[in-house]
Amino acid sequence: MSEYFVTGATGAIGSALVPLLLQLPETRLTLLLRAQSADDLASRMDELWRFWRIPEGDDPLRTRVRALRGDVTEANFGLAPEDYRELCAACTHIVHSAGNVRMNLPIEQARRSSVDSARQVVELAHACPKLEKVEFVSTVGVGGRTRGTIPEEWLRDPRQFHNSYEQAKAEAEEVVRAEVESGLPLTVHRPSMVVGDSDSGRIIHFQVFYHLCEFLSGRRTFGLSPDFGSARLDVIPADYVARTIVWSSRSKSARGRIIHSCSGPELALPLDPLRERVREAFARAGRRLPPVIRLPTPVFSAILGVVGLLMPTDARRALRTLPVFLDYLATAQNFANQPSQQLLSAVGLPVPAPEQYLDRVLAYYLGMTGSGAF
Repeated sequence: MSEYFVTGATGAIGSALVPLLLQLPETRLTLLLRAQSADDLASRMDELWRFWRIPEGDDPLRTRVRALRGDVTEANFGLAPEDYRELCAACTHIVHSAGNVRMNLPIEQARRSSVDSARQVVELAHACPKLEKVEFVSTVGVGGRTRGTIPEEWLRDPRQFHNSYEQAKAEAEEVVRAEVESGLPLTVHRPSMVVGDSDSGRIIHFQVFYHLCEFLSGRRTFGLSPDFGSARLDVIPADYVARTIVWSSRSKSARGRIIHSCSGPELALPLDPLRERVREAFARAGRRLPPVIRLPTPVFSAILGVVGLLMPTDARRALRTLPVFLDYLATAQNFANQPSQQLLSAVGLPVPAPEQYLDRVLAYYLGMTGSGAF
């Protein structure tokens, strides 16, 4: 019997991962969820069951999942002593996919989310006598402002970062690197910008990519748009990342590796064509779009504040995140994935081209958000 301990089950990757793990025979899951009370924990699990489309009642899949109320940043995950002892005794696999993806947190808060949780995962791993494997979800963003190609290897050189999220994730990787070099059976997964399921477009929360699509549509900026030049966006479906994690958890060949779950240099999306693709999808969904007015990026950035004054409070708050995106896109970099793709393609996991799933991802978002934007 395999016993998986999963953090981040309510996130984009974790919520795609759990149904795949439940397809494995002789596998049970323990999910760590943040909740204010037992009732809140039950409510959050009800939401997850609905998202996973696992019916109420005596469905056998439900008997293989238990949820514990805790916090990835606290000692022993904030669990009761008896729960932590039971977890340590049974756990064979750890998947750590929890994390706060807000890019503009104060650095100490970002470190608490990323670095403190990494330390707790390491502590748990050392306390599990039956441990077989640890899957540690990071981000390609650990490359920070490094220009050129970010390799699938430990990044040891000093570098600057776009935001506190990238910096804290890079520091968390340093925590686990020392453990891997000491023999801990761990794989680091670095996904790029995660989008919905490649077949259905479904995703549990609309996050970074969907905010960016609203900006690309022109609806939040009265049609004003920066000149993206040669900038490209690397996206990856949540289910592909999840399938890679499942395979990695059961493969000795993945131990000690860093896997870039990303589209890679050949498939990353040029921003100008992506903008047109997004606008076409919005128009098909009946969204009213202003004409695009392209501006040099410095000019566009300079007038953001003025545009914001004309917007409702919610839209103005969302607009404040746009400089974060522009800063990220201004760095000329891509993410190597050839080493992992040679390995993953051989086991039936070739990276899907965005052309294969982008329309489904956009259609799901537009169908779920109605006539307004989140």
